[in-house]
Amino acid sequence: MSRAKAKIEESPIKCIFYSEFHPTAGPKITFQIPTDYVSKELFDSYVCYIIPKEELQRKLMTVVAKKDKIIGYPIHIGNAKYPRNKLIFNLCFVCDSSKRTMQYEPIVRKLANYLVKLELEDGLLFQEQNKTQLPSIMSKIKMELNRNGKCSTVINASNTIFLNIIRVYPMPPKVKDQDVPIFTERKFPILPSDWDITMQQILPYIDGFRHVAKIAAEAGVEIRLVKAFIQNMVYYGVATLIPIFMYSNVYTPTSKLNDLVENNRLQEDCTKYVARQGCHKPSFRSIFMLYCQLTPQTNVKTLCMRRNPRGDGIDERKLIQFGLMKGIIRQLQKYPIQISCDTNLKYKSLVKYFNGKYSFEEICCKTGLSYQELDEKVEKDQNVVVCWK
Repeated sequence: MSRAKAKIEESPIKCIFYSEFHPTAGPKITFQIPTDYVSKELFDSYVCYIIPKEELQRKLMTVVAKKDKIIGYPIHIGNAKYPRNKLIFNLCFVCDSSKRTMQYEPIVRKLANYLVKLELEDGLLFQEQNKTQLPSIMSKIKMELNRNGKCSTVINASNTIFLNIIRVYPMPPKVKDQDVPIFTERKFPILPSDWDITMQQILPYIDGFRHVAKIAAEAGVEIRLVKAFIQNMVYYGVATLIPIFMYSNVYTPTSKLNDLVENNRLQEDCTKYVARQGCHKPSFRSIFMLYCQLTPQTNVKTLCMRRNPRGDGIDERKLIQFGLMKGIIRQLQKYPIQISCDTNLKYKSLVKYFNGKYSFEEICCKTGLSYQELDEKVEKDQNVVVCWK
């Protein structure tokens, strides 16, 4: 749910090519960096999208060609000075089709508009002696964007191209009433002085234990605004979402538990995070043993009674928090399912939640019942079974 989990590997720029409609030769690649990356056969196969008809010009075009993805923004400049009264060109990026490329889309559009400006002012594209600058410009753009994510290219005394890749991430899932926001860094974020006062009301209640509905109630802020604000923080990587902590909860390790064994930095971060305030530093062995003993048959309360983590200087609540944030453990949740349509059900108002889609946590948040109260009602009802997942 965090931005880090949602992030997809980004593609480097594999090639930049400048194509145009030549008055006698027709559509062609005039320059490309590196040379001969895009073959004539490949170009000819997709030329109708690279040098398209007028109705598709000044629109972002993305073409998947086998293992490559071509991103372009075709341009048409009308003027009587050009052969056929028009200049048609497209400066395209070629990337890996299996990786994220949307971060380059605004760059390609911006570059196309830069070239229009340079053509109208200085004849950069139409005059042959000026056009020879393009390969060096393209080479610098490719190298600097791949290396630094930004580029500053001087064209002449009065024109410089400034480009900066803005990272784009998919929107996180919608925030639910029972979600618990927690900051990704332990240090409380510094608020800009001009932040909305409503947002400043919400932040002090984000502690990794209060769920969204509780934050809204205690902060006195409409829950819709709280959800929108928290979703924004998750998007920008300031916070992530974890389930409500309860001693009756059941957790199980994931394959990422191996990362904790192999990554010394992660071990150090974990040891610092889970340590009880004012106590001795816990040993990594004690921490690791606790994670290993989280099983579907053992809830947190049972584990604490068996192992006494506080005696080892470990805060069990922080232990669970860290494990969830890093994906080392996951929670197993109970989902009640009604197995027969008995009209004499005692708790008719709850039946709509007994379809296997609502966890105990979500039902408690929506109804105001405590976990224990809901558990007792479900246990007493022979028409309802529980699915763990």
